[in-house]
Amino acid sequence: MQSLGCDVAALNTVQFSNHTGYGQWTGSRVSAQEITDLFQGLKQSYLDDFDMMLSGYVPGAEALEAVGRIAQELKAKAKKKPGSFFWVLDPVMGDNGNLYVAQDVVPVYKSLVSHADLILPNQFEAELLSEARIVDMASLGRAIQVMHERYGIPHIIITSVSLGDSDPASLPPSALCVVGSTMTSARRARAFKIVFPAIDCYFSGTGDMFAALTVVRMREAVWNTPGGELVGTEAWRSADAVDALELPLAKAAEKVLASMHEVLTKTCQAMEEGLRRRRGEGVNGDDKTARLLKSKAAELRLVRHVDSLRNPKVEFRAVKV
Repeated sequence: MQSLGCDVAALNTVQFSNHTGYGQWTGSRVSAQEITDLFQGLKQSYLDDFDMMLSGYVPGAEALEAVGRIAQELKAKAKKKPGSFFWVLDPVMGDNGNLYVAQDVVPVYKSLVSHADLILPNQFEAELLSEARIVDMASLGRAIQVMHERYGIPHIIITSVSLGDSDPASLPPSALCVVGSTMTSARRARAFKIVFPAIDCYFSGTGDMFAALTVVRMREAVWNTPGGELVGTEAWRSADAVDALELPLAKAAEKVLASMHEVLTKTCQAMEEGLRRRRGEGVNGDDKTARLLKSKAAELRLVRHVDSLRNPKVEFRAVKV
């Protein structure tokens, strides 16, 4: 976000030695009171004039409620000036059918979604929020419609969709896609998808990268609407007549995925070269050592490829669902 021109005030919700993809870490979870105190510190120095807020991983229900109160306070402060504050909520709960937060976090997220402007669930998290099983593109479309209707959430991007071989006509088994939608005034979905090739490698932090890029690209796309017409509009929601493929959300998602694909491809190439070099140096070790070395080699190469963040080549385009 900073490399793309954002001034960022970061409030950590955990203080860990490394990300949990390594399977081992030290550190602590930040309490709800600490989160509240940090925000109060920003307020007392008049440093709470934010245009956007991105919330991600929060490990406990009380801490998540504290984050939600901050977002709602900022939204209330901006109410007299529509479009002056936009909350991007990444409801980090789990993946591949498994929760990695406490069970009591789920109802808190459900209570907060209606206050957000854009949510970024993965496929599993979309199922939790919609209470609808996603097995093909049709059921995914129904889950999106449920979330628009139930929560009144203006914008949704399901950040990673994999359907296996259940719906090869919509999504080949070797591909992934994101599916997004901006609701109409009647809470009807305007859905699009962007299909892209899967990379045969496991990365940690792709969800965080997607969310951070989305903050920047969504704001950019809104400012680039004709005459900046959406800048002063509540939740930056396009008029009902705007086609799904012309939505700022679709334009933003195309650029986000372009950056993601470039950085992940380059990370995968560097990882393979690094592991080959290690083996050439005689560094093999036991299974645990090999796993840790592979985790380190797969760290996203963001700083090395800033140009891929700033000026990606857009190859994968949105199509209607």
